[in-house]
Amino acid sequence: MKIVLTGGGSGGHFYPLIAVTEELNKITREQNLLAPEIFFMSDKPYDKRLLFENDIIFKKVITGKLRRYFSVQNITDIFKTGWGIIAGFFTVFGIYPDIVFSKGGYTSFPAVLAARILRIPLIIHESDSVPGRANRWAGKFAGRIAVSYAEAAKFFPQGRTAWTGNPIRKEIQTPATGAHALLQFNRATPTILVLGGSQGALLINNVILEILPELLEEFQVIHQMGTANFKSVTEVISVILKDSPNKNRYRPFDYLAADSLRMAVGCADIIISRAGSTIFEIALWGKPSIIVPITDSHGDHQRENAVAYAKSGSCLVIEEANLKPHILISEVRRIINDSKLKKQMAESARRFAKPDAAEKIARAILGIALTHEQ
Repeated sequence: MKIVLTGGGSGGHFYPLIAVTEELNKITREQNLLAPEIFFMSDKPYDKRLLFENDIIFKKVITGKLRRYFSVQNITDIFKTGWGIIAGFFTVFGIYPDIVFSKGGYTSFPAVLAARILRIPLIIHESDSVPGRANRWAGKFAGRIAVSYAEAAKFFPQGRTAWTGNPIRKEIQTPATGAHALLQFNRATPTILVLGGSQGALLINNVILEILPELLEEFQVIHQMGTANFKSVTEVISVILKDSPNKNRYRPFDYLAADSLRMAVGCADIIISRAGSTIFEIALWGKPSIIVPITDSHGDHQRENAVAYAKSGSCLVIEEANLKPHILISEVRRIINDSKLKKQMAESARRFAKPDAAEKIARAILGIALTHEQ
């Protein structure tokens, strides 16, 4: 049995593929099936360690990106896309998988188109409440469509679409203890976890810096700010907190690996984050949160994601235009100091989470792949 995974461009595409692969391998072991050959087609491996640990073979595909703004690269990328389609077709033809599973994104196009031409079964998964262009197109002929948000189902054929939630890899599902001791934090002092993603959330980072001395008078802060500007930002922070008696209440990180992330979550009383696929991790962790959606995301999907999550009572949403220092600190205080509200948000988050998303998708993939293999 051969399975091709495709999608890329961000962790929001890549990590759910890993979560589904974990379940594929688990189910085949439990049912004494031959281990599937699993391939990942994208423009870059994203995380070589996770590919290796899950026995996934990387197949590079070159493709262009269609930007929504004027750029000379839009012209050159036409040729890259053309070459990527041809190379992608021969890559898929050479593997001739029993099924293709796509997470969307511009890098998924060659593999999905090849599957369409070669009549290879296709399953897609949409992480956002408003689908991207690649998945909208693929949804017209995909055999099965899984969506993270119920709101996304209206964009796809009803009979082939299922609301599964978003797959989350096992290594980050459960919060861990130990961060208080490791970071020398006081257990009696509330802790804020700021998640900026791998690229960082510049606007959130800047607002946090503006109110950092004031925040640290009442709270401890674990700040994951991304790798891009980590050095320059930490230099600014060292100046801001030079004479602060509370500087030991702040811990900046460029990136939080799985174990570190679980410990940070276990320590946190509230999480501040963007509105990408991290929402589903926060829900599974059962943590109150403040969500700040990106204003100019494609199809305004981050705002729609945030609104959908807020409807469940799990979070508070602050639009970018309203993300002022005094508003952020006021809302943090309001949530942390209201034990009833904190409990309600945590319970709503757990109800919103769908911890079996990866398993459901993996079983659908295997069911179709085994049928196609015969």
